[in-house]
Formats: sequence, C-alpha cells, structure tokens
Amino acid sequence: MKGFILAFRSEFYKSRKTLGFWASVLLPLLINSLIFAGFYSRSATLASMPPMVLWLQFAGAILGIMGSLLLPMYIIFIAYSVNSVEHKADTWKTLFTLPIARWYVYAAKYVYAIFLVFVCLALFVLFTIGFGDLLSVVKPELRFDNFHMEKELVQIYFKLFLSASGILAIQFLLSLLWSDFLKPMGIGFVCTIAGVILASKGWEYAYAFPYSHPMVAITTMMRRDKANPANQLAIDIFTKDVFVSLAVAVVVFVAGYFIVQRKSVK
Repeated sequence: MKGFILAFRSEFYKSRKTLGFWASVLLPLLINSLIFAGFYSRSATLASMPPMVLWLQFAGAILGIMGSLLLPMYIIFIAYSVNSVEHKADTWKTLFTLPIARWYVYAAKYVYAIFLVFVCLALFVLFTIGFGDLLSVVKPELRFDNFHMEKELVQIYFKLFLSASGILAIQFLLSLLWSDFLKPMGIGFVCTIAGVILASKGWEYAYAFPYSHPMVAITTMMRRDKANPANQLAIDIFTKDVFVSLAVAVVVFVAGYFIVQRKSVK
C-alpha cells in the first residue's frame, strides 16, 4: 500500500502544473460563470418563474453543456494527460524499473485520473450551488434562495461520475498503448459522436455503448415516483447504463494491467 501512495503522490507532483490538472478546476468555473452571466442579464425575464423551475433551468443549462458532449471529451483529455508526461520524456522503462510493484504504478495512474474527474464534477456541484445562491443575493427577484436542490445535484453528478467510468477506463488504456495524442483522441471523438447520436435518437440498446452513458444517464435520471410530492425531485442513480459502465471499467482496468505488463517488459 505504501508503494501505491508513493506512486499516487508522484502523479500529483508531476501533473499539478499541467493543463490537464487545471482543466479540472477551470472548466466548472468557466461554465458556471457563463451560465451565471446569462441568468444575470435575463433576470427581468426570469423573475416570474417559480424558484424550483429557476433551479432546474440553471442546473439544466450547465448539465446540457457538460453531460452530453463535453464530459466525454474532457475524460479523453484527462486520460491522455495523466500518461503524457511519461510519453514525452520516454520514461516508461525507468518508471517500471523502480522498486515499486508495477501494479501500484498502473493503479496509481488510473486512480489519479479518476481523482481528477471526481474533483471536476464535485466542483460543478459546488459552483452550481454557489453561483445559484449568489444570484439570489445580487438579483433577489429571482428567489433562488426559496428552493434547495443540493442533495439532488450531488446525486446527479455522482451518477454522471459513475456513468463516465467506462469511457475513462477505455481511454486510459488507449493513452497508455499509444504515445500519439491523435490516435486515442480520434477514436474517443468518433465514439463520442456515435454515442451522442445513439442516445439522442433513443436507441433502446444505447446503454450497452460506453460512450453513450453520460447522455443516457441524464435522460434516465428522473425516477417516476408517484409517492414524491410535486415540488421534490427523485433521482434514479443506479440505472442499467451505470451498471454497464462500471462493469466495462472493471474489465478494461484488469485487462489493461496485463496488456501493459507484457508491453513494458519488452
């Protein structure tokens, strides 16, 4: 376990000044700032809406940007950025000859990629709540403070996090196998476009295609529960697309270790 901690800490120090690391912070800040500016400028038009509808539109606008296309592309970029340091410096052989088990090195890199995605989505939750509350202060007529959906936002982004695990595992493996950014990026981009098309067209088996999972997760997250009051939201987290995504992540992660182990010995 000590070897894993050392390897994970090393990943942090290597990447803390890279674009991949800061993208996890700046991306949620930028998108939330833009949506905040739009609501601020249209406050007179939006003032007549109920607080719950305002929150749904505010959070929905952010999700619409992040969940469908931007999240898969961000994951593709993060998966490559975690491994790009070794590719650029050609230090893979050196890394695998360190007195740390290869399993720890491989797992630390993968967990660090998961950590960056988790930080990004957690910041989306915090910034969405923060900017919504800020609107209630600078534009009291919007009445954002009359409704709370912190719990629902945590559930929504947690589901997005789980649904993206399959994409992350696949792209992480591709970025390990190829030092060229264009190959994993190109494959990921084509698969993302295909996934968005399949999910948006309502294909019944879209849940089986990992690159469709973020969009499918958004469209299947509202649970039809008659027992809930009309002013409450019920989020269904563990839908079949999430289970498929987690299964893909586990299988690809384990398979990736054996592939990389054999490749690193050469």
